[in-house]
Amino acid sequence: MAEGLQPQMGQSLLFLTDEQLRKGIEAMFFAYRGFTADPDRILVEHGYGRAHHRALHFIHRSPGTTVNNLLSILGVTKQSLNRVLRTLIEDGLVASTVGKKDKRERHLHLTATGAALERELSNAQRDRMRSAYRAVGPTAVAGFRQVLEAMMDDEARHHYETMKDKAE
Repeated sequence: MAEGLQPQMGQSLLFLTDEQLRKGIEAMFFAYRGFTADPDRILVEHGYGRAHHRALHFIHRSPGTTVNNLLSILGVTKQSLNRVLRTLIEDGLVASTVGKKDKRERHLHLTATGAALERELSNAQRDRMRSAYRAVGPTAVAGFRQVLEAMMDDEARHHYETMKDKAE
């Protein structure tokens, strides 16, 4: 790309119309609906909802995470998380153990059953993401990730970076 075109392209991004922004917002809503559709169907079969999915996802990503850390990651109330965790523990998907250093802490791990459900849910989302990424190519994928990261608040970005660091 010619050097003189880069500032113009970058500048034009700073002057989006309300209609262009509205289209982006609507695209995000509909993309999220598609992104959650397959896992939602699986979750309904088990009598669970999206909150259960999020808990399973982040417990899988950070085995042994504490309830307090999960509260921080999910940004939900203790009451709502306790409802979700109680169900997952009673149904044998999550194991809760008392902390060795601090007996007040509860550490969370997926059981084999929980790991299988998490894998089924994640595979459905990975398939959709993989298909979309292949359709748009690496430049669009990188740009999409940059937009998502730029929309995160500081706390969410901190958790995201922590997750990203664990994966590397």
